[in-house]
Amino acid sequence: MSDNHRKVIIIGSGPAGYTAALYTSRANLEPLVLEGHEPGGQLTTTTDVDNFPGFPEGIMGPELMSNMKKQTIRFGTEYKQTHVTDVDLDNRPFKVTTQNNDTYTADSLILATGASAKYLGLPNEKELIGKGVSACATCDGFFYRDKVVHVVGGGDTAMEEATFLTKFASKVYVVHRRDTLRASKPMQERAFKNDKIEFVWDSEVVEILAKDSGVHAIKVKNTSTGEVTERETDGLFMGIGHKPNTDFLKGKINTDEHGFIVTEGKHPDTNVPGVFACGDVQDSYYRQAISAAGSGCMAAMRAEKFLED
Repeated sequence: MSDNHRKVIIIGSGPAGYTAALYTSRANLEPLVLEGHEPGGQLTTTTDVDNFPGFPEGIMGPELMSNMKKQTIRFGTEYKQTHVTDVDLDNRPFKVTTQNNDTYTADSLILATGASAKYLGLPNEKELIGKGVSACATCDGFFYRDKVVHVVGGGDTAMEEATFLTKFASKVYVVHRRDTLRASKPMQERAFKNDKIEFVWDSEVVEILAKDSGVHAIKVKNTSTGEVTERETDGLFMGIGHKPNTDFLKGKINTDEHGFIVTEGKHPDTNVPGVFACGDVQDSYYRQAISAAGSGCMAAMRAEKFLED
């Protein structure tokens, strides 16, 4: 059993988890990272990352994540490519169970499991991420300068994405399956006032059409008439929100109504002493690689302090 005991276990491996690993390993805490089903997180599905400081020419998402991981290994971080199915936070040390029923114990836990963008579930959607399909306007909007894009959704996320995209795109169409929006009133008003945004009501995207160069059109079905039309577009943005990867924590830690972990004020502390959360799993607002990395540093420093005390 003692072979499986660690001072710190980090669950998740995007910019937040890797930065937490870097700081805890440099503090000689010998962290174990349980990587999850998407090692490297959302950035492994992103092509060009132009907004991470220190890379004047930009860097590919997978390369950035690979570099972060190598840096942590240099300081002694241990990795296991498995995902966590259960945690026991009621007893000390904390107990972590993984998919093949291996168990580990830890004096402190850092939760960095991220959030997964919601997609429509269309056949070729995932293969086209980075080739005209995106779930992050702030990451990819720049690539659509003077182009036509479509955004799917009717809530705050969709309005935010659409409004942000008008800084670059020549035209932004919002495709929504109903004839009214779920978004908050101020967000709706902002979108309605923007002359670059046009709404495609009572409609859902049923097919994405792509060539070698990427997405060139979408097929849209009218939800009242059933009529399917083809619309030319250079990009399709998912504005249907993010789902935090917290199913295995249900009832064990404080989360908000959407499942994001609630942290205390400016600190990454959760309601369970010794358990810290960082990255998109506790941040539905910024959702950037750099802010995730910063919160990973904070979680590591809080874990170190907790272990000292």
